[in-house]
Amino acid sequence: MNAKEIKELCALGENSKVQFKLRIDNPSKIAAEIVAFANYRGGTILIGVEDKTGEIVGLTYDEVQQISRDVGNVANNSVRPTVYLQTETVDVDGKTVLVVNVNEGIDKPYKDQSGNIWIKQGSDKRRIVENAEMLALFQESGSFRPDEKGVRRTSINDIDMMLLNEYLEQYYGKRSDEFGLPVEQLLQNLQIMTKDGRVTLAGLQFFGKHPQMYEPAFVIKAVSFFGNDMGGLEYRDSKDITGTIPRMFEGGIAFLNANLHSIQAGQSFNSVGKLEISEVALKEILQNALVHRDYLIQAPIRIMIFDNRVEIISPGGLPTGVDVESIRFGKTKQRNPLMAAFCAKTMDYRGLGTGIIRAAKEVRDIEFVNDEGNQFQVIMKRPVEAFERPNPMPYGSIVAESSPRYGYYKSSNDDNYRPLSDIRLQCPALGKGEEETARRILAFCRIPQGILEMMEEVGYKSRTSFRRNVFTPLLEAGMLIPEYKDKPNSPKQRYRTANQWYWG
Repeated sequence: MNAKEIKELCALGENSKVQFKLRIDNPSKIAAEIVAFANYRGGTILIGVEDKTGEIVGLTYDEVQQISRDVGNVANNSVRPTVYLQTETVDVDGKTVLVVNVNEGIDKPYKDQSGNIWIKQGSDKRRIVENAEMLALFQESGSFRPDEKGVRRTSINDIDMMLLNEYLEQYYGKRSDEFGLPVEQLLQNLQIMTKDGRVTLAGLQFFGKHPQMYEPAFVIKAVSFFGNDMGGLEYRDSKDITGTIPRMFEGGIAFLNANLHSIQAGQSFNSVGKLEISEVALKEILQNALVHRDYLIQAPIRIMIFDNRVEIISPGGLPTGVDVESIRFGKTKQRNPLMAAFCAKTMDYRGLGTGIIRAAKEVRDIEFVNDEGNQFQVIMKRPVEAFERPNPMPYGSIVAESSPRYGYYKSSNDDNYRPLSDIRLQCPALGKGEEETARRILAFCRIPQGILEMMEEVGYKSRTSFRRNVFTPLLEAGMLIPEYKDKPNSPKQRYRTANQWYWG
């Protein structure tokens, strides 16, 4: 980490990935911070920085040596399992800052010396006491797998033997009564049932008669909206899709086919046509959502069709150790290995991490959004948007200042010119009179830029005012997009203008 990166972190303030400490007066108190980062997604502690203001105060040489020893001793003696830290010192305008990097742990949950389990919550931390949250940490470390647990109140009577025999004949070439084993023993061997006679979650989801009788949240909720906003009261079509995973998959694809357009795309007049969004991509994304969702979260998978895009949203973010950048290159980590095994034998699923690669090749304008453990969202743009574009205007035209439509900019997508006042409509939180500043920022960020570069470009001196009046409103309106969406507070973070908001 260099001085410029530290300045940028200090300008942004504390958050779930960055913590400031002026000094370490009580070494044992730092244990809770280390535990919280290790149980979360990792993070950085900057020592020598005022936590309330972000002011860089710095440390003396002796303070650096003492604090480095204290922090190392805390990680070794007051955190269980032991956490290994990386420290470095950085000179920032003649002031020394000690940087302590805490990696995300692989043996969660981590505890302090008193047995407390801490996790980050925004810029602060909180103690975990709920069993479900503890299970989530065990799941992330791989020591607990929800798909293998028995579902309460289930028994062999909840297994659809017709589905089971279809599976056995397809994969093993014989029916359940041809194995020479009691059916209960066969089901235990296949991990469809537990030893105490309950159906496993994976068994229920693939071979259950009525899976939603016991797990009502594990469905697909599909909606086709009018327009591009899910806040509207009207919709074209809506359906709750239930059943086993293979049947929900078929129902989800059927819903997408029914609500998306087919285009000829150079085919003969009498041909059925191709779906406007690649069916290969839709199948890959929906299969991934069904198999790799977080089954500790009681929420449905959502399919949402808008006039300009399709969104498929899966409960639970990407597993530990996997991010948006790595999945594009085929990195995979199976959260539910038993689900994946059944899916590979019953559906067109490979489980090799190639599904995302195929989807990205099929749909060039595809976006993956990992929301900090809450959900994983895939957005695929539709080729024809339903909203009307403004009428073309001669280049450089300006209408009367008394008109609400004044000052036009060029769109990157066509030759239309749109009003400068559109920025206020899109971004109502923008500071008063900051439309021109925003326009300059959006033009400047055609090439990704950091916050300090943006401030320098428009002559802003106060970081706080710039964030409040310009930067945060543009970011929250989706007009600026972070380059590293999975690492919002990375010191290397840069921001680019969203395609539809290239301003001239």
